[in-house]
Amino acid sequence: MSAVEAGAVAAATSASVVRRVVAGLPAYDPGADPDAVAVLSGAAHVIKLSNNESPFGSSPAVAEAVRGRLDSGVSRYPDPTGRRLAEAVGERLAVPAERVVLGNGSENILELLCQAVLDPGDLVTTQAPGFSLHEIFPRMVGARVEKVPVTEEFGFDPSAWRDALAAGPKLVFLANPCNPTGAMLNVGELAHLVAETPESALLVLDEAYCEFARPDPGYPDGLALLREQHRPWIVLRTFSKAYGLAGVRVGYGVASDTALVQALDRVRAPYNVNQLAQDAAIAALGDHAHLAETVRRTGLEIARVTDGLREAGFRVAPSSANFVFIDTGCRSDWVAQELHRVGIVVKAWREPGYENFIRASLSLPEDNDVFVRCLMRICAKGEQ
Repeated sequence: MSAVEAGAVAAATSASVVRRVVAGLPAYDPGADPDAVAVLSGAAHVIKLSNNESPFGSSPAVAEAVRGRLDSGVSRYPDPTGRRLAEAVGERLAVPAERVVLGNGSENILELLCQAVLDPGDLVTTQAPGFSLHEIFPRMVGARVEKVPVTEEFGFDPSAWRDALAAGPKLVFLANPCNPTGAMLNVGELAHLVAETPESALLVLDEAYCEFARPDPGYPDGLALLREQHRPWIVLRTFSKAYGLAGVRVGYGVASDTALVQALDRVRAPYNVNQLAQDAAIAALGDHAHLAETVRRTGLEIARVTDGLREAGFRVAPSSANFVFIDTGCRSDWVAQELHRVGIVVKAWREPGYENFIRASLSLPEDNDVFVRCLMRICAKGEQ
C-alpha cells in the first residue's frame, strides 16, 4: 500500500471515531494569514485589521518583566495557580484572589465554563451577531445554542431577550461591548438583562473590550452590578486587547464565588498560563498611563474612521471597542479577497443575515486611511 493510500485509509478511520457533534462544528475563523496575503499582494507592508489587536503595543514595563524572567531561566514550570497575578487583579478590582481564575486568553475560560457547567442538551443563550466561540464551545459539549438578534440599529432588544431567557437557559453568554458590532449595553439595559436572567442560570459577562468603553459615562460597571446578585456569575476580561498582550495569551475571570473557580480548576490544564504571560500581565496591569493613552488614541481613531466611512455612504455600527462593523453592500468574502489583493486583512463576517459585513480592527492612522480608501474603491467597483 502506498503512503497516499495508507493516508486515505487512516483518514477514513479517524473520521469514524470522531464524535458526530465535533464533525458538525463550524471552524473558528482567525482571518487570513498575513504572510499569505503578502505573497498574494506583493505588498511590503501588510495592514492586519482582522484580530482586534492593539497597534500601540504593550507597556515598556512588559518587555522589562519578560527579559527579567528570561534572564532568570524558564526551565521550571509556571506557578499553576498564578497566585501573584490573581492577587494583582484582586487588589485592582477589590475582590479576593480566590475568586479570580486565569486562562490562556479569556477564550480558554469560555471553554472551561462549558466543560464544567454544560451537559448534552442544555440550552445556552447568546447574541447574534456574536463571537463565534460563544456558540462553538457549547456545541462542542453537546449543548443547544439560541442566539438573540440585535435591533436594526445594532442595539439591545429587551423583548427578544425576555423571550429567550424565559426558555430557561443553563448558561448565558453576554458580551459588552459586543463582538463583532462594538455596540454596548448601557446601565439600564444590562440591569434589565440581569433581572430577566433566571437565577438558576450561570451569567457570563464577557468584557474583553471593556477598557475601550469605560470613557463613555453610559457604560456600566458590570462587576459592581453583579456583586450584589445572589446568583452564579462570572465576568471575563483579557490582556490581549487594550493591554497589547495578544501574543502571550492571558485573560482572567472574576467569579461570584470560590465554588465556581474550584469547578473550573478541575477541568483546566494545571499550567494553562505560562510564566512569561503571568509576568507580562502583572507589569501591564501596573502601567496605568500606557493603558490610558492606548484607550485615548483608539477612541480618536474609531470616531474618525467611523465618520469617514459613513460620509462615504457605508452603514457602520456604533462602536465602543477597537474595531468597526461595516455593511459593505457586497459579499463579505469577495470584499475580503479584494482587500487581500492590496495587502489588507479584515474579517469577513459569515453569520446568517450579516454576509455583507466585515469587521476591521483599528490600526495606526496612516494604515486606517489606506484601508478606507481601498474599501471605497473596491465597493464602488462592485462585484464583477
